[in-house]
Amino acid sequence: MAARKSGLGRGLDALIPQDRPHSGYAEIPVDAVEPNPKQPRTDFDSAGIDSLAASIRAVGLLQPIVVRSVDEGYVLVAGERRLRAVKQVGYPSIAAVIRDEADDDTSLTEAVVENLQREDLNALEEAAAFKELMEEYGMTHDEVATHVGRSRSGITNTVRLLQLPTKIQAMLVSGDLSAGHARALLGSEDEAYAIHIAQRAVAEGWTVRRVEEAIRLRQTQGQTSSVRSKRIRPAAIIELEERLQDRLGTKVSIDYRGKGGKITIKYTSAEDLERIYRHLFERGS
Repeated sequence: MAARKSGLGRGLDALIPQDRPHSGYAEIPVDAVEPNPKQPRTDFDSAGIDSLAASIRAVGLLQPIVVRSVDEGYVLVAGERRLRAVKQVGYPSIAAVIRDEADDDTSLTEAVVENLQREDLNALEEAAAFKELMEEYGMTHDEVATHVGRSRSGITNTVRLLQLPTKIQAMLVSGDLSAGHARALLGSEDEAYAIHIAQRAVAEGWTVRRVEEAIRLRQTQGQTSSVRSKRIRPAAIIELEERLQDRLGTKVSIDYRGKGGKITIKYTSAEDLERIYRHLFERGS
């Protein structure tokens, strides 16, 4: 979403006058945006801006700012935090919805909804737009659904994607992971495990159903061991557990405790136990 730096292109732009967009959606120079004199907030949390800047570096700017076109440039209407974060990252331009008149809440809402009509939006960009309608303009999930023509559950499930770890969000933005895969990963309370499953899904071409099964298996294991469910295990241990399960064809649990622990292998019958034994000890198995 951030503007790409182009040495020659920017040099030509400086030599050849360019028409400045006055409406619609466009990338505009950061330096051309003036602060809103009617902005009631004067104190912005620096930690929050830092966090947003880190997110922009990882996955790009998910929701454009809203500006009003004036004679010499643009006046910011909505998106002060985003503008500050983009400046902190050092990008020369920023995505913006440009309005001729955007002084009231109605037209501001329309600007956000207009942006949602773009065909190239990914699921995270939609989620950011829905969240803005709720947080900035006080809409409920039902009201957002009515404005954008979606179901209430669809709005809720899409907004939840913003809760995913940044690494998974980046996979979603790049297109390596689908929105369906991402929603399935929301079922995991273990961030390291969710990232691990996302990486395997991308590397091995897992279906959404396979991701759901992996998350469901993890939840089942957590229910049988309250101590393990509270412990975040290293990704290497999680991968080893998954590989053992694939190799042996049964549920395998590794109770990792730093210097030691135990491995539990489940079997369902005497025949199943014999099969596991052959896998472990017979040559060529």
